Amino acid sequence: MKENQFFIIQGEAQGSTYTIKYIANEELVTKTQIDSLLEAFDLSLSTYRPDSKISKINAGDSTVVVDELFLETFNASRQIFNETNGLFDPTIGVLVNVYGFGPNHSRKSLNQSEIDSLLQFVGFNKVKVNSNHTIKKQYPETYFDFNAIAQGYSVDVAIDFLKAKGIENAIVEIGGELYALGKNTIDNKNWVVGIDDPLQTPEARKLIATVNLENLGMATSGNYRKVITDSITGEKFVHTINPKTGKAQKGNVLSTTVLAPTCIMADGYATALMVMDVEQGKKFVAEHPELYVMIMYANEANSLERFETENFKKIRK
Repeated sequence: MKENQFFIIQGEAQGSTYTIKYIANEELVTKTQIDSLLEAFDLSLSTYRPDSKISKINAGDSTVVVDELFLETFNASRQIFNETNGLFDPTIGVLVNVYGFGPNHSRKSLNQSEIDSLLQFVGFNKVKVNSNHTIKKQYPETYFDFNAIAQGYSVDVAIDFLKAKGIENAIVEIGGELYALGKNTIDNKNWVVGIDDPLQTPEARKLIATVNLENLGMATSGNYRKVITDSITGEKFVHTINPKTGKAQKGNVLSTTVLAPTCIMADGYATALMVMDVEQGKKFVAEHPELYVMIMYANEANSLERFETENFKKIRK
């Protein structure tokens, strides 16, 4: 029988790159298969593709029948929306676009009454899935943007595909979100993953922590590209849109890393924690023992501090 070895597949997806590394004694999965899987994913959920289901729904087509990919993302989003009292809300797309973070990158500054008029279209409680799998929106203007959770789900979809092919040990990374399946049996250890320092410069990649993973999804939200330094006070913060106020708020949480049983949940919770302040975040994760969490934040003195849950400390190298 042939020896087990690493098989590596790399490519581009969702405006970023992906890497899949799996252990087997023969090639069980090809790049073509992964590319077509991710293509199907984009055709359902990418706001950057005018021909996707989500783009057609956003454009007002109420006859679109959504697929399993859309439904899973919708249901996970609803769960996190409910658990965070609406701080995680993928219907924030209309504001994301106005602030220039969406597909068209055009920016507007808004006064309060303009914000209020847009806020009426925001709210995951204003949308639902009909029994025939079409989407009902209370307001046609409501715009779905699942970018804060869909990438994590694409990782889970790829992992499920590998498992269906009989693969038991693998690591899948798409645009920075990842899932570690089983172990690195070739080197006889856990999968080891580094977490970037949120204050690094793009040229000098610097790790802030390294973790041992087994059957866990991992997502980090917030990064050095989004950290803003106030030119007068020197204070560091990030702009995150708060779905309740409709405003881009200054937050002292610079990055959140969440590990969870699935990558879709890790991704969604990492985003939700960026909207909370540090104390809210600590309280939230205390109620979610299934999550392993590290929060990097700027303290009063503007120096970097980290909060880690006890279970996170145990997997850190």
